[in-house]
Amino acid sequence: MNTTDAKALLKTHISKVTTLTDEQFDYIFSHFQYQQYKKGQTIVTEGRPVNCEYFVLSGCLKSFFINDELKMFILQFAMPTWWTSDYNALYSQHKATINVDCITDAEVLCLSNEDREKICREIHNVEYFFRWRTNKGYVASQKRLLSFMNNNVKYRYEELLALYPELYNIVPKNLIAAYLGVSRETLSRLYTPEK
Repeated sequence: MNTTDAKALLKTHISKVTTLTDEQFDYIFSHFQYQQYKKGQTIVTEGRPVNCEYFVLSGCLKSFFINDELKMFILQFAMPTWWTSDYNALYSQHKATINVDCITDAEVLCLSNEDREKICREIHNVEYFFRWRTNKGYVASQKRLLSFMNNNVKYRYEELLALYPELYNIVPKNLIAAYLGVSRETLSRLYTPEK
């Protein structure tokens, strides 16, 4: 993806929430850095500092945690126009407690915590956009947690399929199982017709 396409995608994304002049958007865009990553490449590593959040232009990322028993728990998949990072580490200046890596080749725009705070102070509509985005992410996390506590695996699987059908063409089944908190075998039983 070239710079013009990346810029257009970000502008369209932000303009769904707030209005900016072309000059304001050009100024905001100047704070982002374009990065390309290969499938399997790590972007955020547990135990290391985190100074950026990532706007996905193309590809698919996952944020995940591996516990002491080496079981993977996926917190989020991030597809084009989604944002990801270890937000606890980013906002609190602590080291990462999760990892973010690439399920596919990916292109992202990186925005440092320092630059985000700077442009939010300078342009009210940008602050509004990031507050809206943070609130939306919080609500989505809360809904996911409530679904996890209240619904069985079959319901959560069907809910994920209904909300994000494109994931099933991109994400391997073992990662979908890790997102749902079940084994690959359990997931296989949900989508294999009984004889």
